[in-house]
Amino acid sequence: MTSSVSSIAVYGASGHTGQFVVQEALRRGLRVVAVGRNATRLAALFPSGVECRVAALDDPAALVQAFAGCGVVIHCAGPFMDTATPVAQAALQAGAHYIDVTAEQPSAQATFADLQAPAVAAGRAVVPAAGFYGGLADLLASALAAPGPIDEITVAMGLDRWWPTEGTRLTGERNKAQRQVVQGGRLVPLVPAADVPDWTFAAPLATYAMVELPFSETITLAHHLQADTIRSLINRSALADIRDASTPPPTAVDGSGRSAQRFELVVRLVQNGVVRTAGVRGQDIYAVTAPLVLEAAQRLMAPAYQRSGALALGEAVDSMDTLRALNGQALEVFGDVQVA
Repeated sequence: MTSSVSSIAVYGASGHTGQFVVQEALRRGLRVVAVGRNATRLAALFPSGVECRVAALDDPAALVQAFAGCGVVIHCAGPFMDTATPVAQAALQAGAHYIDVTAEQPSAQATFADLQAPAVAAGRAVVPAAGFYGGLADLLASALAAPGPIDEITVAMGLDRWWPTEGTRLTGERNKAQRQVVQGGRLVPLVPAADVPDWTFAAPLATYAMVELPFSETITLAHHLQADTIRSLINRSALADIRDASTPPPTAVDGSGRSAQRFELVVRLVQNGVVRTAGVRGQDIYAVTAPLVLEAAQRLMAPAYQRSGALALGEAVDSMDTLRALNGQALEVFGDVQVA
């Protein structure tokens, strides 16, 4: 995938996910600008060849200056309910596309509602929730769906464990909003079902007891797919990990910095009475976000790219082409999608 000569700015570059994004950009030979709020920490983390810029969230002019000369801003610093709007607005003012990795439903909703008109006016794409939560399910469902109404989309996530980062814990403390699902073609408050069936994932995962817990994928899917029902499930054991204050943060087990965590995310889509299923498997939900958002960023920066507005990942980029690029590189794609 070719890209323009513009740099990619990573805001929140010194955070856990941000560091993965910067390192993946360097691995791809891309020009990257690491942006954050602490100059000392940025300088200590990244090699001298990485340009570091400092900008606070409450300084709009500094944010615009930090993003100057960049084709895309990838935003990795949550809680996104507080940070997405100022970073996205500054990206548009700097003439850049915007991508974030929020798992927060309220943040994704606000981005779609508030930034559609500014993004169209700027001729740029604003893409919220393009990471593990949000982005992967959106690509899979977009690849499975045919034009027209969809009966049901079910997203099932299995994590053999969940070691939460500091940012994940801060977001959990900040985000107390009522979670939403899609029923009857519209977003409604979640009323958790008492009889969620177990889900069998491939080894090294297992058959897990599941709980209904929607993340940002519900918002992105509802934004551009005409589905009567959208629900998301996650295994109870992973949820217990993150709710346990004693669960430690991720620990690197290889040279890339990934933890030993394994995941599988499956999308089951029912349309015109036909059931189609596809999924992805891989290692470390935080690390896999990096190749995902960089595949998107390179497509947005391609000279022929013409789309603008607030877009879900599956409508901002070609979902099948993006899954093909990710397959075998960062994760394994399987099921009723042609990625060979």
